[in-house]
Amino acid sequence: MIRRSRLLAVLVFISSVFIVALPSLTHAQERTAVRQGFSFPNDGSARILVFRPDVTVGAQSTGGLFEPRADWTEQARGHIGTALDQALPTLNAQIVRIQEPIGSDAQLLRDYSALFGAVSQSIINYQFFVGNRLETKKRDNRENVFEWTLGEGVRTLPGADQADYALFITTEDHYGSTGRKLLQIFAAAAVGVGVTSGLHAGYAGLVDLQTGNLVWINADFAMGGDVREADGAVRRVSQLLEDFPGTLPISGERGGAAQ
Repeated sequence: MIRRSRLLAVLVFISSVFIVALPSLTHAQERTAVRQGFSFPNDGSARILVFRPDVTVGAQSTGGLFEPRADWTEQARGHIGTALDQALPTLNAQIVRIQEPIGSDAQLLRDYSALFGAVSQSIINYQFFVGNRLETKKRDNRENVFEWTLGEGVRTLPGADQADYALFITTEDHYGSTGRKLLQIFAAAAVGVGVTSGLHAGYAGLVDLQTGNLVWINADFAMGGDVREADGAVRRVSQLLEDFPGTLPISGERGGAAQ
């Protein structure tokens, strides 16, 4: 009996170390938001600068650590790029594409892509997740419900002088290893402790290139579609662009992230 109690205590400790703290994964109340007062032009005149999506894919070790996979990332980047090209005509806007930037321009774009990802995570955690919602983001203070920005420096991004808005897309997928999945099953069966297996985060946002304000976002820690496959990438892109303001309908449905 004592030995069993000790074993259970060890399992609880191990599981608590390996749990990934993503409260919004199951409790998020919202996934999409539009800035107050923003109205997307419905005459097709809006010019949207579209950058290559920021894609990261890898494995999640038994201990929960992320192990990047260059081959998976390359596959996903190609599939998502193709799916995005197919979906862009539904946005009811003039799409602006530029040559892949190099040198300092490339670094600037990487910096803003990283900033967009960080802001998106903050929105999920501190606005979409009711339990963590900031006082200034609560619905009883409507003037401050959705006010997030990347700053006026977006005006210096390559191609910004040719467009009204920029579309940022970021996806990050951690596919649970066999060891991680076994730990998940064992922890749940032995001690009733939840251990997450896999992470499938996706963020799509429209940024006003004059002000830097984020005027629309679709962000979730539990996106669906295996981005390593063509069909899965199509599903992911359709979810990312779901509820885009003024868009024409596109196929695909949300939910059921692969592990």
